[in-house]
Amino acid sequence: MTEQPATVRNKVGKCLLHNWTEERLVAALDTEETKTQIQRHGHRGILTMDQESKLENVTTFKAAYVPPKSPGVRLRGVRGELLEKHIAQMISEQIHAERTPPTPKTEFCSTTQTDFCVEGFVPLTPETTQVHDYKTDQAVTFWSENYQQIQGVTAVQTLKAPFRKSALFSTPISERLDEIDLPPDN
Repeated sequence: MTEQPATVRNKVGKCLLHNWTEERLVAALDTEETKTQIQRHGHRGILTMDQESKLENVTTFKAAYVPPKSPGVRLRGVRGELLEKHIAQMISEQIHAERTPPTPKTEFCSTTQTDFCVEGFVPLTPETTQVHDYKTDQAVTFWSENYQQIQGVTAVQTLKAPFRKSALFSTPISERLDEIDLPPDN
């Protein structure tokens, strides 16, 4: 290739020192277009001089490739193929059975049906031993039964209601008029 004289300046812009060889080769092509046109569309005429030509659809590999041909004869026997298919099907069914166990039979039976609707069950209502009023009576719980063993509970004034509000912890001893004896320290 012929080299351009050193006086020819590159219109596109400055380039790196190592790219100067390439820039000199395309310097003649850069004279017609501006920098933005070159960056947008590239250099015209480098790959082909005919701008209207179309690209080919076939690559060299596709053109040279020949698909392999079968020999046209059976390579395995019918019985061997059937045996292989049968073994493969048995193994796949066995693996499928191991991975997905059968769903257990669902019992649609409620607790009422199993426990309370049993033959021979006779419901009895217990007789009341004393009259209860649910509005005023203190509820019987584990804590109300064992309040003597609980630590941190204030002194119990009434045995029927051990957890009622009590101001004994904040009342000074000198102002406790209703008590005769001081509460024992346990």
